[in-house]
This record gives sequence, C-alpha cells and structure tokens, in this order.
Amino acid sequence: MRKQIAAANWKMNLAYSEAESLLNNLNPHLDLVKEHPGQYVVLGVPFPYLQMACESVQGKDRVMVSAQNCNDKNSGAYTGEVSAAMIASVHAGAVIIGHSERREYNHETDAIIAEKINRTLEQQLTPIFCCGEPLPVREAGEQNAHVASQLEGGLFHLSAEQLQKIVIAYEPIWAIGTGKTASSAQAQEMHAFIRSVLAKQFGADIASTISILYGGSVKGANATEIFSQPDVDGGLVGGASLNAAEFAEIIKALKTK
Repeated sequence: MRKQIAAANWKMNLAYSEAESLLNNLNPHLDLVKEHPGQYVVLGVPFPYLQMACESVQGKDRVMVSAQNCNDKNSGAYTGEVSAAMIASVHAGAVIIGHSERREYNHETDAIIAEKINRTLEQQLTPIFCCGEPLPVREAGEQNAHVASQLEGGLFHLSAEQLQKIVIAYEPIWAIGTGKTASSAQAQEMHAFIRSVLAKQFGADIASTISILYGGSVKGANATEIFSQPDVDGGLVGGASLNAAEFAEIIKALKTK
C-alpha cells in the first residue's frame, strides 16, 4: 500500500499562543498512526512556528512538520524569503510547493515551481507538489490538459528515483469556495488521470508508488468516502486542520493495510 497521508495546511492562521494550543490539543491524536504502518501525518505550519512544531512532535512515529513554501534560490539578497536549507535546519521534513493560492496570488510559474522542487530535494525534504484546475478550465472540459501541463512543467525534469520522493496533492480549485461540490467519483477520476500521466512518463511501476492527496475541502464528515477511492491516498486539509478533533477524524479515515 502507498503511504496514506493526512496533511494539514494551516495557511496564514493563528497567533503563536493559538498555534501552541492547537499543537498541544493535536498531540494525543497524532499517535493514531502508530498502530497502522503506512499512515503518516504532516503538519504544514507558518514559518514562525516551524521550530515549535518540530519540538512538539519530536519522537512521534511517522509525524512530519512541513513548511508551506520555500524560495527557488539557495541563498542571497532576497529580503523576506526563506530557503529550503533554512527549513531543513530546524528539522522540518517537507515543503508544500505550487499551492493554487501561490500560483494565483504570487504568480508562481511552472519553471519557478520546478526549481523549488529541486531545492527541497537537495535538502532531503519531501516536496508536496500541488496541482489542480480553476472553474473556467473545468467548465470548458479542459481539466486533464491543464493538470497534465502542470505535472509536466513541475515534475518531468526529475528522474524516476527523484519522483518517488514526491507527494502530489490535487486541488479541485473550481470546487473550493465556489458553492460547487466535487464528488468522490470526480476526485478518483482526476487522481487516476494524474497517475496515468506519471505512468506514461516514468512507468506504471513508479506511478503506482506515488501518494496522491486530495485537497478539496476535506472534513471529518466526508474523509472516509473520499479516502476510500482507490487512487486517493489521503488529503491536504485546510480549514478542518485548525480543529484538533476534526483533524483527528480525518486521520482516522486514512486507509489501513
């Protein structure tokens, strides 16, 4: 079985004391994965909380702290930026790269995202590579071509060995905050398509090992149905990850061997 991952993305939320409280409330629930080999929890926290989060989960089985972004350069005169090396130096283990919000608001291109992938891999960090289509693309029926282009631009420069260090998160941007709903069947359809694109480029054996997470408003109430789909390997969770009890239900919904 591929790695099954419940990944939290706190985004730009919580003051320090609130983050500390959430971590304290989460801690007992993080042991849920201890009994299930193949299950993992990732906590994507804001930069100022990385070290606190790493210290909070130290010694926890298969629990990893992630940054939500990194710069595409190793170092230099880039005021306000954070490098992959800095993230690794506080013992975080992953970086969310190419999130739809950064593609839209920060105008990140496939070329920039590919370089960020390179920087994270150089630091032995796990890149969580995000892809997905907005509403106009979905309505035009061009979602497959759109996502395939993102995969090609961000990942096709990698070797098969490097690809196996990547986690992919599919975001149905068209169903987030639009009032439209993506069904579990639609999630499975796109996840299977993503795997087919990887198989064509890297081979079916490699593609079958890649964890693909669903990033479309996962909640405790819908996680079991979504995660039951054969090509869905967990979720990248936004708002629901800010509630310890809710995120615990999402962890419980991960597939077991």
